[in-house]
Amino acid sequence: MRSTASSFLTVAAGALVLAAAGLDPPAAADVPAAYAAGSRAFVADMADSLGYGRDELAALMAQARYRQDIIDAMNRPYEAKPWREYRQLFLTPERIDGGVAFLGEHADLLRRVEAAYGVPPEIITAIIGIETNYGGTLGSHRVLDALSTLGFAYPRRAAFFSKELGEFLRLAREEDVDPVAAKGSYAGAVGMPQFIPSSYRAYAVDFDQDGRRDLWDSPADVLGSVGNYLAQHGWRRGGPVAAPALLKAGPPAGVPVAEKRPAPPEQTLAALNAAGVVADTAMLAAAPAPDTRAALLALDGDGTEYWLGFQNFYAITRYNHSNLYAMAVLELSREIAARAQTTGGDDAAG
Repeated sequence: MRSTASSFLTVAAGALVLAAAGLDPPAAADVPAAYAAGSRAFVADMADSLGYGRDELAALMAQARYRQDIIDAMNRPYEAKPWREYRQLFLTPERIDGGVAFLGEHADLLRRVEAAYGVPPEIITAIIGIETNYGGTLGSHRVLDALSTLGFAYPRRAAFFSKELGEFLRLAREEDVDPVAAKGSYAGAVGMPQFIPSSYRAYAVDFDQDGRRDLWDSPADVLGSVGNYLAQHGWRRGGPVAAPALLKAGPPAGVPVAEKRPAPPEQTLAALNAAGVVADTAMLAAAPAPDTRAALLALDGDGTEYWLGFQNFYAITRYNHSNLYAMAVLELSREIAARAQTTGGDDAAG
């Protein structure tokens, strides 16, 4: 997504820039006072550290618009849904079929990513399927609007999103991205894998070796970056992800149970077994050793489902800090792999 409007960064009069860009300024009555004050403070505090002149950064921020719909979306996240509803959002025939097609189309590339980072093709495919429906839905919100709205007018996480706004402006210069035109999610995540700007800067890789890390238009960079992200967050090559947990006598005393929020795998299977928690390893390629560590998870489906999440499950939750998300990735990946085998796609996927 190369820059096509560098002059945006040198125009001092914000209203004139908005008009030239065909953007309507928001009505003053619709903009919270905190948003305007936050924008002014951001310019004053961040211009030097971001490498902008103060007038230059002020002109850029004058093009940002407060979006109440972004605030509303943040207040009703998917992860607030119960598992049975969350699962239905992503485990659909259309998304499974799309995953099989994506797996076949990028089979060679996915093999190379697996060789480099140890992450199976179906896991990476499922993440892209959940994040952007295999690149079909990259987000319709201007990143500048999303991050400024949340950074200046969403007190609960204002510090985080204000920092991400700074990361986005650094990223725009590093990767030749137009900061005004770039679009993403309502939370400011960008590209096919929906990386937040700080993750883009830290974990994106130039897997096609063309000199840029392009998470919008380069499948190689996209898939390589997802593999690198998981590897950097502890993915273990060939390791299990999760297995159903069988409870001998109900939830055991003294064993923490993680629900929607993730927990690192700290209990050995031997200790869990002694406490009455047994791993059903039928879906795993091999039974894990007794000293393998896991976390006990509880998902509110049709009745509570208990699972054991291993290190690779926890690595997926570093992508999105939700057990529901990681379980959706796991189940979608299994459905995609199974469908690929029955349709002959296993040869393509490897």
